[in-house]
Amino acid sequence: MLVAIRACRVCAAELPLGPRPIVQVGAGARLLIVGQAPGARVHASGVPWDDASGERLRDWLGIDKARFYDPEVAIVPVGFCYPGRGGGGDLPPRKECAPLWLDRLLAHLPRIELTVLIGSYAQQQFLGTANGRSLTETVTAFADYAPRFIPVPHPSPRNTAWFLRHPWFERELLPMLRARVHAVLSASAGERP
Repeated sequence: MLVAIRACRVCAAELPLGPRPIVQVGAGARLLIVGQAPGARVHASGVPWDDASGERLRDWLGIDKARFYDPEVAIVPVGFCYPGRGGGGDLPPRKECAPLWLDRLLAHLPRIELTVLIGSYAQQQFLGTANGRSLTETVTAFADYAPRFIPVPHPSPRNTAWFLRHPWFERELLPMLRARVHAVLSASAGERP
């Protein structure tokens, strides 16, 4: 499956830097992190969340880089390739990607216990009609989606104003997120030979 995904060229003509699907999965993964689409820096490095947003995300999760990049942590964006820039930042994920690959890939990850949904595109994709009318509404209702899903905003430095307006996020959601991540990954580590 990963070979086929990495060879995908379906929307090559639409991608300003060309196709470079960025995905990390291991068959035994218990934690799934779903983002929007890789940014230009991640496209260049080929490493998911290899930027300032990734640093903040790892802090939110309470795990270091070594654990984050362990294949037991699946990292799958809604759109696997960098979509290019628009007026206010990166463009949305390409619409072709999720219908083509996402369900097929997730079928190979039967052990997922926790899915962290980063940003509105991931939340819409996974929560469907249960998704709130806005990112803030969805994230505020985080307990309603637990223990299977935890919705969070994108950890981009561009969202600093959102974090300042919503101090409950750091006070209430992040401790619960860290506890769930720790529990899921500790259980996984306990089963290692």
